[in-house]
Amino acid sequence: METTIAAISTAMSASGIGIVRISGEDAMNVISRIYRSKNGKKNIKEVKTHTIHYGYICDGEETVDEVLVMVMRGPKTYTGEDTVEIDCHGGVFAMKKVLETVLKNGAQVAEPGEFTKRAFLNGRLDLSQAEAVMDVIQAKSDIALKGSVEQLKGSVLRVIREIRAKLLHHIAYIETALDDPEHFDLEGYPDELMEVVKEEAEEVKKLLKSADDGKMIQEGIRTVILGKPNAGKSSLLNFLVGEDRAIVTEIAGTTRDTLEEYISLHGISLRIIDTAGIRETEDIVEKIGVEKARQMAEKADLILYVVDSSKPLDKNDEEIMELLHGRKSIIIYNKTDLTPVVSPQHLEEKTGKQVIPVSVVEGSGIENLETAIKEMFFRGEISFNDEVYITNARHKTALEEAERSLNMVMESIEAGMPEDFFSIDLMGAYESLGKIMGESLGEDLVNEIFSKFCVGK
Repeated sequence: METTIAAISTAMSASGIGIVRISGEDAMNVISRIYRSKNGKKNIKEVKTHTIHYGYICDGEETVDEVLVMVMRGPKTYTGEDTVEIDCHGGVFAMKKVLETVLKNGAQVAEPGEFTKRAFLNGRLDLSQAEAVMDVIQAKSDIALKGSVEQLKGSVLRVIREIRAKLLHHIAYIETALDDPEHFDLEGYPDELMEVVKEEAEEVKKLLKSADDGKMIQEGIRTVILGKPNAGKSSLLNFLVGEDRAIVTEIAGTTRDTLEEYISLHGISLRIIDTAGIRETEDIVEKIGVEKARQMAEKADLILYVVDSSKPLDKNDEEIMELLHGRKSIIIYNKTDLTPVVSPQHLEEKTGKQVIPVSVVEGSGIENLETAIKEMFFRGEISFNDEVYITNARHKTALEEAERSLNMVMESIEAGMPEDFFSIDLMGAYESLGKIMGESLGEDLVNEIFSKFCVGK
């Protein structure tokens, strides 16, 4: 925290603009050594905060690049420290040259996530908001982006603060009553506390219920395409992706390994996996691919079972239908442009799953598939106005710990235990929820969290 750090904050690729960010108590001194205004008269250290200035970055007598320099003095900055952002030309070599000049004049290279880590340590963000920054960067769909932005705005923070405030009130009341029993009467208090704990336990449970949806919103719905050889699995993948990612031939068993792609169906992110056609085979390589397909099906959030409507069902279809039991599945009734020999009604009766007619050749039926997935996973709509989604595995673990502690409080009340037992478990829940915000976390864990960020953020 005592050093001044710098890094390239934009992608290392040719682009119109590149940004080199500097943050720390010596940021103004560093920029003053290398910045020259167009007329050579402006002293950058004397300019007003949150202003932009046109000029040049110079390494001694050499002009490195023509730039815009944004000056922002703490604490009203992203990190809470004095911050300077240099907008230079976006060539990789140009950005590196500007960064080298900054480092030569007093700054040190930032570690991954160090700017956001400083924002957290300086109280500009709590840890849930800091983690949301990386979620925003990694968002793969409109829905994931909206959820991450809401968390960055403090949606999780607000709910957790409200629960902790109520728990803290009762912790303080119990401790005070135990220290001063003459002025504080605990008669009938356990019944009152039970109602409060039940209410807050429900809030925690509600957040935990959102965790599975939140994980799928952030990471995408793990979607496995199953079917017999030549049912149209790879064609479906290519159609959804919008390009020829999988090889498609008339030869059965062309797909022998899994192929994974991220796609977005109007805001829904699917982590879609094409698999080998399931059938009995003596080919060793194909047999490995079929076994892998079965394993993928067991881990799937959603199975898309592709059926060639122009061919009769057989024992391979029976095996696939067994894999659908107990899992969220949709049957893709494919090749509707051909004469059918199996009906959608028959498939629905045999599997109990929704059947959606699709023709990859004609490009029809995809809108119905999107609607079905929304209904299946998100009850048709996803709104971030009222509902908070937990998208972080660390947050889920902390909520599970808090839920256990609150359940122990209720068990203690029902068993007629002394009030100090209530206080111990209430404090356990309070501290577990605090981990989400970044309280009571060791330095090693904080460093581990921010090490996953990109350099420059």
